[in-house]
Amino acid sequence: MSEPMRRILIAAVAIASAACLAAAEQPRMSFPQGYQSAFKNYLSLDRVQNPDQVIRLFANKAAIDAGSEGRELPDGSVLVGEIYAAKKDADGKVVTSSLGRRIRDKLVAIAVMEKRKGWGETLPAEYRNGDWDFGIFSPEGKALDKDLNACRKCHAPLSTSQHLFSLQHIVK
Repeated sequence: MSEPMRRILIAAVAIASAACLAAAEQPRMSFPQGYQSAFKNYLSLDRVQNPDQVIRLFANKAAIDAGSEGRELPDGSVLVGEIYAAKKDADGKVVTSSLGRRIRDKLVAIAVMEKRKGWGETLPAEYRNGDWDFGIFSPEGKALDKDLNACRKCHAPLSTSQHLFSLQHIVK
């Protein structure tokens, strides 16, 4: 390979690598250690966006108190979603209970929404969720390199419910 071709190839690889790194980002919040006992599990359901997942939702006291009183969730509100793979049979089909609900299997990720003053101002308008932002963590609490804009874009249209799918379920 000629030297000019080698340089072009190296530059192309560097640009492609930078593009991949730009798509994934580290969350600005830290993993909420101990959320299972410190937060309230307020909802468990089949995940609407993913036909082979189940989600368990938790909220911290600030979110529960405000939600119960019908107030806007304040800065410092934290919601956690444990995302489970749905159990599948030998043919790879999702197994459901006698109630028609998916049966959860392995915990695959933990999604976190946290609200902090000014966080929304740092994002482009199409990804803005008030002052909420998102993080995706492994079951062990390690930040995963994921494109958080997918979460932001999905929740952005929900301005009438504070950018939450489950606001009406957040009660004491």
